[in-house]
Amino acid sequence: MTLETINARGMVLLGCGKMGSAMLAGWLARGVPAGSIWVQDPYPSEWLIGTGVYINEGFPEAPAVVLIAVKPQMMGEALPALAALPKEGVVFLSVAAGVPIAAYEAALGNNASIVRAMPNTPAAVAKGITAIIGNGNSSSAELDLAEALLSAVGQVVRLESESQMDAVTGVSGSGPAYVFYMIDALAAAGVAQGLPADLSMQLAKATVAGAGVLAQAAEEAPEQLRINVTSPNGTTQAGLEVLMGSQALMPLMAATVKAATDRSKELGNG
Repeated sequence: MTLETINARGMVLLGCGKMGSAMLAGWLARGVPAGSIWVQDPYPSEWLIGTGVYINEGFPEAPAVVLIAVKPQMMGEALPALAALPKEGVVFLSVAAGVPIAAYEAALGNNASIVRAMPNTPAAVAKGITAIIGNGNSSSAELDLAEALLSAVGQVVRLESESQMDAVTGVSGSGPAYVFYMIDALAAAGVAQGLPADLSMQLAKATVAGAGVLAQAAEEAPEQLRINVTSPNGTTQAGLEVLMGSQALMPLMAATVKAATDRSKELGNG
């Protein structure tokens, strides 16, 4: 199954908030015709109305994909509307956080092909990363189609089991917020050393963004990149001796990710 399958059979987007809008923009940019997309959203934005997709006009007869992008607390109202759709040959792809595959199987039936995905907020600028896992009914071709759709907003990785989704949530799902907080902290530290607030924030944002691009592009591991820019007895070493102290960043980050992972497990268990 490929994007051409969607062109021929159509697809449904259930919910078009920030994440749904980012994905829709990516699909349209990749050449998926607006006339092949049916969107269900109670409060369509002006941007959505201007895309030319079908809005709140029901469903195609046998869509290739139904992408579920509503908030988890709205799932109870949203899923019954999908129950009448055919299940054979349809991929139900969910980007709703904390909703396990079993919940979709209970609502849609055990014969439905369900792919659960965890994107993150940089998907809004096509720089996200999404982890996916399918249920036992999902074929490799259906997973390929899910990956093709989600790659419109960034990288896609496949998990070995659904149980890994909680840790993914703790690392990449919640991770952007950790980085945003680090930017705030770095900027505040610059102000404490005498820099104007706007200049310090500009330096912090550009430094974190640039380091991320370099880490993605470089062949070396981040550890080696750190070593490369750390001159013996220099300023970077002085800073790192504080940051890498036994009570500093590494154990703090481990505790942070564990807390988010544990909370993801709690939400998944209801």
